[in-house]
Amino acid sequence: MTSRREFLGATGLAALGVATPASLRAEPALQGPSDPPAIAALTSMRSGATPITVDERRGRLEKARRLMREQGYSALMLTGGTSMMYFSGISWGLSERLLAAIIPVSGPAFLVTPKFEESRAMEQARTGPLGKDAEVMTWEEDESPHELIAKGLKSRGLATGVLGIEETVRWVFSDGAAHAVPGLTLKSGTPITAGCRMVKDAHELQLMRHASAVTLKAYEAAWKSLKEGMTQGEFAGLVQRAHQKLGYNGSAGVQVGVYSANPHGSATPQTIREGTILLIDGGCSVEGYASDISRTFVLGKPTQKMKDVFEIEHRAQTAAVRTARPGLPCEAVDAAARKVIVDAGYGPDYKYFTHRVGHGMGMDGHEWPYLVRGNKLPLAPGMVFSDEPGIYIPGEFGIRLEDDMIITENGAELMTPQSPSLEDPFGKA
Repeated sequence: MTSRREFLGATGLAALGVATPASLRAEPALQGPSDPPAIAALTSMRSGATPITVDERRGRLEKARRLMREQGYSALMLTGGTSMMYFSGISWGLSERLLAAIIPVSGPAFLVTPKFEESRAMEQARTGPLGKDAEVMTWEEDESPHELIAKGLKSRGLATGVLGIEETVRWVFSDGAAHAVPGLTLKSGTPITAGCRMVKDAHELQLMRHASAVTLKAYEAAWKSLKEGMTQGEFAGLVQRAHQKLGYNGSAGVQVGVYSANPHGSATPQTIREGTILLIDGGCSVEGYASDISRTFVLGKPTQKMKDVFEIEHRAQTAAVRTARPGLPCEAVDAAARKVIVDAGYGPDYKYFTHRVGHGMGMDGHEWPYLVRGNKLPLAPGMVFSDEPGIYIPGEFGIRLEDDMIITENGAELMTPQSPSLEDPFGKA
């Protein structure tokens, strides 16, 4: 259930884009000889993933240009983030200084970059799919980058065309481009970016499967290292350290006992005791592609009510994956899982199952499309979603099961085995 941000190795709440209170941050990861045996035994899984190639990114650019032609776009504007990486291979953060890639419907792309960043921008641009022909236009600190966008578009005969704005581009940048080129029409670039990114190819799916396998293995090692009296930060530190041992940066938000009834947790410091539920939610990034997995388990013996709710959750998650298939509207998957929960007495509607059943996944933890009521978009092979029904009982506990789901040619499948029970969440006791 984590956000549209890459996992940065902090807690799951940081990945959610939520300010992380000090009480919830993963405590410094254990190192070397002090690692618990289950974590010390882990070895790197990095050999299981290969990077996206320049040729693959060139194919993405061609698809984007085809979609631009079909839908009447003249160019696409990207700034730092996952779409920039997806199409160009350029890894760049966002700041008040504009670095933009402008992808025209035909002909070479151009970059607008701060002058002092020129060598770094050129290094990435000209070794990637934009190629040696990519024009790099620089601006000094007292100059306007938007005038360079205007210059680049005018030189390509696009000053009166339609510029698609990628959805994470800051308003100050898109507004600056609009004022610099008054004849330009600005439109959402999402039909182009999502049109390319929503359906994953075989390489992307392999990376996501690998990311899910890494996170599940890290969770299991942390679970085996769980002890009464640990704080949530200490357990989150175990999850982080396990990911590190496996070769990746990964994290999980951890909620204990009554606080698990809040889907995204609480700022209250929490200590793990015998008989309390832990709900963990997080993942990692493998060559830019995310995993997002939740597990709920109990230290010691669960109550009968906990077992009953877990069983309902398991059936709801199963209903979602068994319902999903190409051509079916996204909302039908949410409806299938929600019916199981409501029919079991945890309704009506969003009363206990308080969120949608799933979100799209890829380079972002959350991306298009969404498995939610009202979304009529048909499912297609290669789409990837979280499958994460939840039941949250205020003042008692919450249970969420989350695995990542691929839409296949004939149905759907989960990338990781479902959790079998609260006492044995990985089925290997």
